[in-house]
Amino acid sequence: MRARYANLTRIRALDPERDYLAIYQTMLRYEFPWDMKLGLNLAFNRSFSIPAIAAVHTATGELTERTQKRIDDTGLLMYEMVLNGFDQPRGRDALRRINQIHRPYDIPNDDYLYVLGCLVVIPTRWLQHYGWRHPCCHERRATYLFYRELGRRMGITEIPSSYEEFETWFDAYDAAHLQPNDDAAAIERATRMLMLTRIPKPLAPLGNALVSAMYDAPLRRAMRVDAPAWPVRAGLHAVLKLRAGLQRWFGAPRTTALFANGIKAKSYPDGYEISQLGPQQDHVPRRPSA
Repeated sequence: MRARYANLTRIRALDPERDYLAIYQTMLRYEFPWDMKLGLNLAFNRSFSIPAIAAVHTATGELTERTQKRIDDTGLLMYEMVLNGFDQPRGRDALRRINQIHRPYDIPNDDYLYVLGCLVVIPTRWLQHYGWRHPCCHERRATYLFYRELGRRMGITEIPSSYEEFETWFDAYDAAHLQPNDDAAAIERATRMLMLTRIPKPLAPLGNALVSAMYDAPLRRAMRVDAPAWPVRAGLHAVLKLRAGLQRWFGAPRTTALFANGIKAKSYPDGYEISQLGPQQDHVPRRPSA
């Protein structure tokens, strides 16, 4: 049992102020690979659902017409930064590309903050509910610091000063702005297939109901998704809790890092260039005139 917590022991020996990248990499690549990837998918789903943000995405058609590529591009850019940090060439190139993609849009700072908050809060809460162990204080701090640095390098201001303050800000903004809207519903229909790939094959016949059960009630309302029957919701909760318990008591520390053989994506079977990820110029609407 002690070996199961070997990574946690190493994490607790690190300084999250200095070693936040190493801690966050360990969370994603060794401790919680499936949960972190799912949590990040849920985070992006939520960030796409605020009416103002959803309207931008449906206007470009990137999520509704080129869904797989848009999903792959987002994941590749994010994982390049996590795997390489912000100062190594590939991480620096990924961050530069993200800033290029967003430059044509007049996006309010609070909307940027909300997306950042989704990435900080939603995966952490998933781990708190369904991870094989709860994230420790070092992991929460490292998660916050990684995304605070990302936010600063994107020019986002007024970032809350701790995970706890960010969580409080996020909940207030979410409650005020996550409202039912047709754009979010269109995006959810297009992106549901990504969530379906996270469903184990034996449960595939219940796939759509299980995806809906992964969303909380406010998100379902925003995306106009019907609540699944309570036995589905209760069954999903029970299965995820059972999985966490089995991993905790019978699992072993992962020895092969996630993405050890590189980051793969369906849209790029022969590899990709970071500078080519994201929408091409002819798919980007012009900045509105003042």
